[in-house]
Amino acid sequence: MARKIIYTDDAPEPIGPYSQAVYINGMLFVSGQIPIDPFSGTLIKDSIETETEQVMQNLLAILEEAEMDFSNVVKCSIFLSDMRDFPKVNEVYGKYFKSNPPARETVEVSVLPKNANIEISCIAVR
Repeated sequence: MARKIIYTDDAPEPIGPYSQAVYINGMLFVSGQIPIDPFSGTLIKDSIETETEQVMQNLLAILEEAEMDFSNVVKCSIFLSDMRDFPKVNEVYGKYFKSNPPARETVEVSVLPKNANIEISCIAVR
């Protein structure tokens, strides 16, 4: 059971004591990503569409570092500060899963790290 920490400069630095992702037994557990630009370190708060796009790009960078992509994703968890953003998030999110989308839940929460509006985590398998 080889456990490997996945890290890439193309995704934001963790803001706490956690890894961007952990790979074990053919499964990749990707930590929740918020809309931080990995190159400037700035939290994006333009629109929920732009924020969701940044989150998906952060997830993609981590998946690619593990030699995977969105076709490997089997489960996502979406956390929103406002459930009224759900349709707009779905529109952006859906572009990344054109067929056979993963299992998922979406929940509204009272607050997210750095007061972000969205956070998404995922599990992928090889």
